Amino acid sequence: MRATFASLTSRLVLITVVLVAAVSLLLGLATTLVLRSYLTGQLDQKVNDSLDRAMAYYSRGAGGPPPGPTADPDGDDDVRGQGVDTLTAVYLSGGQHGEVLNPADDGLTRFKNLTTDQLGELRDVPTDGESHTVSVDGIGEYRVSAVGSPTSTMLVVGLPTKELDDTISRLVVWELALVLLATAAAGSAGVFVVRRQLRPLREVAATAHTVSELPLATGDIDLAERVPERLTDENTEVGQVGSALNTLLAHVESSLNARHESEQQVRQFVADASHELRTPLTTIAGYTELARRRPDDPVTTRTALDKVEEESARMTSMVEDLLLLARLDSGRPLERHPVDLSRLLVETVSDARVVDPGHRWQLDLPEESIEVDGDVQRLHQVVTNLLTNARKYTPAGTTITVSAQPGGFAVHDDGPGFPPGLAEHAFERFARGDAARTRGDAGGAGLGLALVQAIVTAHGGSVSLRSCPGDTEVAVSLPS
Repeated sequence: MRATFASLTSRLVLITVVLVAAVSLLLGLATTLVLRSYLTGQLDQKVNDSLDRAMAYYSRGAGGPPPGPTADPDGDDDVRGQGVDTLTAVYLSGGQHGEVLNPADDGLTRFKNLTTDQLGELRDVPTDGESHTVSVDGIGEYRVSAVGSPTSTMLVVGLPTKELDDTISRLVVWELALVLLATAAAGSAGVFVVRRQLRPLREVAATAHTVSELPLATGDIDLAERVPERLTDENTEVGQVGSALNTLLAHVESSLNARHESEQQVRQFVADASHELRTPLTTIAGYTELARRRPDDPVTTRTALDKVEEESARMTSMVEDLLLLARLDSGRPLERHPVDLSRLLVETVSDARVVDPGHRWQLDLPEESIEVDGDVQRLHQVVTNLLTNARKYTPAGTTITVSAQPGGFAVHDDGPGFPPGLAEHAFERFARGDAARTRGDAGGAGLGLALVQAIVTAHGGSVSLRSCPGDTEVAVSLPS
């Protein structure tokens, strides 16, 4: 049974059938009770009329039933005006008698005398003038009414309930048949209607099943499957499910695309890092081999050692930058202390003037000192990288201006600018162009601006770049 009614369709149809059956049964029960009450009232009225006729008959002094057949030629009533099947019992101080008026085969009605036991059962009827149901052995159930006193004169009159009971029984049979028919009709209609109404839900489920069969583990994911727009109306329950599924699929698609792009960046990063490290390693290996072949030549040995030292320093710087990027990517927090940004800019620009006096260096600082919250060493590295980048990839005589304002600073130069199409990728790791402007202090590996963005982002700030010939500016925003 659990498997049979496991689906939503089956449960809804079952609930519908149960409700229809319950309502039909309740209506049938109410109808039966109302009809029985109505028919019982009619029967009680007939009993009261029969009691009145019997009282009138006996009040004229008749002491017992008429002998033999009745005088009514139609066979419907006796000489006292009572109908067929009327029960009459009289209890007097001198004795008791009773009879039932039954139809005979000759078309007349005849009295059938009641036995002593039957009279004894009827004597217990309350003499309150109300109708009561009594079961009399041998003749069935009667609605009877009694007047008088059980200890003296008492008159009991009644009519059988067989016709009433038969009517109610036939009604109950018809009601049960109609309930079964209504239940079957409700079940058939329920299956049709529920399946029709749940068809959109099955379409939504089909979309979900289709998506579940797609290979989403690796590679570029094409998650174009969506619930049809006609099934995404937020005003309906199915539409809410369809809309929610489409939103989920869009989120999954964007997440998978972001994951794929991240994987591609990692692969490119590894390839670029391997390439950048291979060059100094190849150089070191070559000069080491040269020194081994000429052990007695002091000039060759000295030149080889100098080159090995130079390439080792280049590799060390690159590896340190890569490690710093890895730490920042992992979310490792930086030190947080108040940093005098104005003083930091003055020091780095002074150092740049000493290193490269061929460029024109300018400072534009407000009168009041600017202070930010951050890691002073990493912020120094940001400024140094930007100045070195501007110095190395602009010709001599270029004016480099460092300006500051509350919440950040900017480095501007009037050099040739970034090559076309490179500016939008300038902050990517190992970004390259024909002019190779982004090769900052990381030994030309293309990590300078990538480090700038990573460090500033770790401080909760942002970096922006605009570049055209004669007007290039990198702006850094930091939380005050």
